[in-house]
Order: sequence, then C-alpha cells, then structure tokens
Amino acid sequence: MRADRAIEERPGAWSRVLVVDDSRLQRRILTASLQHWGFEVQEAASGPEALEMCAALQPDFVISDWMMPGMNGPDFCRAFRAMERESYGYFILLTSKSEAVEVAHGLDAGADDFLTKPVSGDELRARLNAGDRILRMEKELVDKNRLLTATLHELQTLYDSLDSDLVEARKLQQSLVRERFRSFGDSQISLLLRPSGHVGGDLVGFFPISASRIAMFALDVSGHGVASALMTARLAGYLSGGSPEQNLALFESEFGIYDAHPPEEVAARLNALTLDEIQTETYFTLLFAEVDLVSGHVSMVQAGHPHPAVQRADGSVEFQGFGGLPIGLVAGASYERVEFDLRPGDRLLIASDGVTECETPQGEMFEEDGIRRSMAAHSALKGQAFLEALTWDLGHHAGDREFTDDVSAVLFEFDGPKQNAD
Repeated sequence: MRADRAIEERPGAWSRVLVVDDSRLQRRILTASLQHWGFEVQEAASGPEALEMCAALQPDFVISDWMMPGMNGPDFCRAFRAMERESYGYFILLTSKSEAVEVAHGLDAGADDFLTKPVSGDELRARLNAGDRILRMEKELVDKNRLLTATLHELQTLYDSLDSDLVEARKLQQSLVRERFRSFGDSQISLLLRPSGHVGGDLVGFFPISASRIAMFALDVSGHGVASALMTARLAGYLSGGSPEQNLALFESEFGIYDAHPPEEVAARLNALTLDEIQTETYFTLLFAEVDLVSGHVSMVQAGHPHPAVQRADGSVEFQGFGGLPIGLVAGASYERVEFDLRPGDRLLIASDGVTECETPQGEMFEEDGIRRSMAAHSALKGQAFLEALTWDLGHHAGDREFTDDVSAVLFEFDGPKQNAD
C-alpha cells in the first residue's frame, strides 16, 4: 500500500475499524496505515471470527476481503447487516474484481463501497472520509429522530393530560343540564345537548317560575372549544333554577315570592351584563321563553337564535319570531317580545343553528325545511325519542360525518286543560 502524500489527522469521530482478511500480511499492512491515522483496529482471519467480534465490539467500519475460505466477503456482509446494532456500520469490500456484475453482487449483499487491490493509501483514506461523512449524517439523523421521538412523547403526554382535562370539562358542561326531561302535569319538556367536540358553546335549560309558569332557554356562544365553554358555564349560573337569587330572569317580591322579568328585559339585562361586566370578545344568541302551563300562552324573546318551530296538533308546522340582535354585540340594544298560544297537542321546538346549518357533503343546509320534515315524519314520537330521531336525521343529512357545530334543542309538548282548545 502506498500513500504518496501525508495523511492528515482523522477528522471524524468514528474510531473502531475491523479488518477481515485470511492473509495475515494483508491485515498487517492495512492495520499499520489505519493505526497511523488514529483508528482503533481489530483483526479477524475469517467471516465467522469477524461476526463474533462484531457482536462484541460493534465496529464503525469493516474492511473485508472478498475472497476468503468458508465464508466469503459478500456472505459475511449479509450476516453483518442482519445483526442488531445501535448504529450503522460502514462496510468496504476489498476485491480484485471490477466487473459491473460483481460490483452489483457486492452492493446487493449490503456493501457500501469497494477498493480494488492493490490498495492505494490515498484511496483508502478518501473512502474512509466518505464513510465518516455518511456515519456522521446517520448519527445526526438518529439524534434528531430521538429528539423528535422524545418531543412527540412529551406532546402525547401533554395531549393525554389535556384530553383528560377536556373529558372532565365535558362532564362538567353536561352537568350544567341537570335534567333532560321533566313533566309538568300533562305537559313535558325535553332537552338535547351534543357538543361537536369535547366541549362546546351551546346551553339549554329550563326552570320553574311558579306552580303554573315555567321558563325555558337556549343559547349559543360564538366560537367553539374551551373559551366558548367557559362563557357558557358562566351564563348557566345567571339562568339557574337551583339558585333563584342569582338568576337574572327572576326577582323576589316584597313578600319573598319569586317572579320573572319580561323576556325582552331578560335579554337586555344579559346584554348589559355581557358588555359591562363579563367584557369578553364573544357574543351569543338566545331564545328565552316563558310558558303558562294552564293557558298555553307563550311570551318569548329571540336574540339572533334560529326561529322556534311550533307543530300544531293537526301536524302543521309554523315558525315564530323576528330574529333580533345577538347578546353582547351592541350596547343598549332593544329586544322585542313575541307572543303566541299553544293548544293541547301542540309542541314547541327551539333548535340551535347546529341543526338548521347542518350541511350535506355537498354543502346543502338542513334549514327550517329540514326541521319541518323531521317534525312531520316523527310526529308520533314524544320527548327524548323525538330528539333522538331528529339527531339521526341530522346525521343522515350530514352523510354520517361528525357534526361541525354543537347541536342543541328544547322540546316543549303542551297538553293543557282541554277547555283551552278552540
């Protein structure tokens, strides 16, 4: 082996080299040069011996002769590649063969490079430098993959923690709707609340005003996710039947009896509260209605929420309301009261825009016509059974995809005294 010019100090970090050759003289020549360049060198006289040393030492480079008795260089290379290693090993085959088919055979066996005998010192050094660059890049890639794996693990841990928190938040939000069904004599009220994600911005509920009057509401906070859910949770406290002293819709008379503010005043009070005290960028739509359980008279306010549907006992469906501004958009906004009467056998459906704006894969909305069709198709179903059927209709309309918006509804079915019927 000749090296006509001085060999510089080995630049890489890869130090362990295994020289495999059945010729002791050839091994000593290679070893002398490699040690001169700063490598740690081990020698093996055969493929099987080299494999044992590879298992124990895991060399960075292997320089192996092609022609050896028992196990030749390509066979040894295949066995070397089959071993489990912590890092990549660079394999150079020494050969007197230069035909393309032989080179292809060596590459197929897993060799990275070739040197033709007699070996030039400069060429060997150049091949080792090339291998050093490859091993360096491989190590950088491994290190980056390890960092990426560790980062992904941390993110997964964080996601799992966040997901657990959101699951608990969903349970908490669902607990805001304590009753999904209640009977009031022969009348009954049923609620539907289905967030599109873990948590959402819709809220539905009801509370008694007196023995013969109840209030029901549906609201939809703008946006989705945690911010909307937090706003919803706060609003739930302002319309709670369990804490009448905190309920903005109720007031206590001098005799200690609670009564309700008119619906339009309830909307105005919530609007002022949202703008003056809560001071958030979010707003919400609202449908607040007061129902007389004896007469069937309904007084309501609509603040940007979809029009409620009334299905009469004869099956016909009509929509009530005039729209109105959402809550929390305009200071001093005024709201209009809407009044109508329910007769025995009638029912009132208050649905969110997650119902009316539910889209097919082609972008066609469910709209009021969809509500009308569902109410007509399921007129014999009552309470939760009807709301489940409505949800099924929405899923079918959406092409069995996940809903993109929260779905909520209030269903009030009136069956008051028969003398109230025309």
